[in-house]
Amino acid sequence: QVQLVESGGGLVQPGGSLRLSCAASGGTVTIYTMGWYRQAPGKQRELVATILSGGSTNYADSVKDRFTISRDGAKNTVYLQMNSLKPEDAAVYYCNARRLPRSYWGQGTQVTVSS
Repeated sequence: QVQLVESGGGLVQPGGSLRLSCAASGGTVTIYTMGWYRQAPGKQRELVATILSGGSTNYADSVKDRFTISRDGAKNTVYLQMNSLKPEDAAVYYCNARRLPRSYWGQGTQVTVSS
């Protein structure tokens, strides 16, 4: 059973930056497909970024060139560096670990972008 704990969310002004962390236990982040998803009020959960076990990354078009997903195997943690934040980036951000057929979710961390 993989447990994921997100942290790093908060209130930031438009144009600002945040770094989210996802600490994993019960599994190694380097063998899972790790992803960040987000869900805004009244909207469906959407994929933000993934990092595959081999290290390749993928991003939603809306965050390309602004967000960066990375991982630290020694700390068993995945990060999401978010720069140039926009009001439309505000959402609860969730970490996911997937190795079919299993998929695990964290509890989420709130990101608010407002002046």
